[in-house]
Amino acid sequence: MNIYNRKKTWKFWLLIFAIIIGISSLFITNSLVKSLAYEEKKKIEIWAYATNQMVNISDDGNFSLAIKVMESNENIPIILADENDSILNYRNLNPISEITDEYLQKQLAIMKQQNEPIEIQVFEEYKQLLYYKDSILLTRLRYYPMFQLGLITLFMFIAYLAFSSARKAEQNQVWAGMAKETAHQLGTPLSSLMAWVELLKSKAETKDMVLEMEKDVARLETITDRFSKIGSKPTLENKNIVKVVEEATNYLKSRLPEKVIIEVYSEKPSIIVPVSVVLLNWVIENICKNAVDAMKGEGLIKIEMEQDETYVKIHIKDTGKGIEPGLMNSIFKPGVTSKKRGWGLGLSLSKRIIQEYHKGRIYVKSSVEGEGTTFSILIPKKS
Repeated sequence: MNIYNRKKTWKFWLLIFAIIIGISSLFITNSLVKSLAYEEKKKIEIWAYATNQMVNISDDGNFSLAIKVMESNENIPIILADENDSILNYRNLNPISEITDEYLQKQLAIMKQQNEPIEIQVFEEYKQLLYYKDSILLTRLRYYPMFQLGLITLFMFIAYLAFSSARKAEQNQVWAGMAKETAHQLGTPLSSLMAWVELLKSKAETKDMVLEMEKDVARLETITDRFSKIGSKPTLENKNIVKVVEEATNYLKSRLPEKVIIEVYSEKPSIIVPVSVVLLNWVIENICKNAVDAMKGEGLIKIEMEQDETYVKIHIKDTGKGIEPGLMNSIFKPGVTSKKRGWGLGLSLSKRIIQEYHKGRIYVKSSVEGEGTTFSILIPKKS
């Protein structure tokens, strides 16, 4: 299991743990809400009973207990109405402004939706209906868990974005620092090699040898230039992308096995787009070399170019073994490779070059085991 699979596993279990905590919180709070709602219903029933006693008690009866019970309700909103919904009395409505008939009717409609009314029989002639709704405390308790979970989720999301941004900035600094240092370290011996090549040119017997050495030194110069550009913000220049790709593939053809064929197609002979030629060549080289490894030194690499209103698209298709399903989601991450040798940095560098420097996209368009893989590069037509 590589580091990215372990990371996914940790994220999965953290998510499960968070879900369990959230469900537990909702379950406990819901239990408390039900208990409080039951208590409020009991209080309303007692209040209704006290009201009934007040209405039906004889003139010489003791009203003190009934009055005390009725006055004890200080938080549950209630409305007392007759059978025709004419409001007779109300309590604990706590309006924002003054109470109007319209406001009372609106509250009555809300209470009808929330709870069944309690009937109060009056002298066996007619009855009154006691409507009620949740108290402010019960309402707050009912919605508090969702508010709390929403707040925690928002905080975690913001914290995740902040940490991800900080980590990405740190990674960018590491990339740039390594690239600059590599270019610097290569620069000193390269200057010395170039001087030795010039010296050897003066000797006729080493002429053929010097020509080959010049090619290798030029190659080292290209590598140094690439690292120096990836370590800083490169300048994008308007270039014919068709010509750039053809030059890159012509260079590769002379260095790849004879049984590897590279074909380049374009819908137009000239497609102008802002690019860094050195860095784009590096991307094409990385993908093509991976294709050669996947084809085991024999097969076809087809490069097709097209454009729409927004992007220039480069599709690089090979006839190799395809990408393993387990690597599809992490193929562009550092250190991920299916090869026994190599650091797994080629595609990661390619992604950085296309997305960070060219503000484009690079992705696996398709991959079928045993048939091949197609990479797509999208470069914006306007920088």
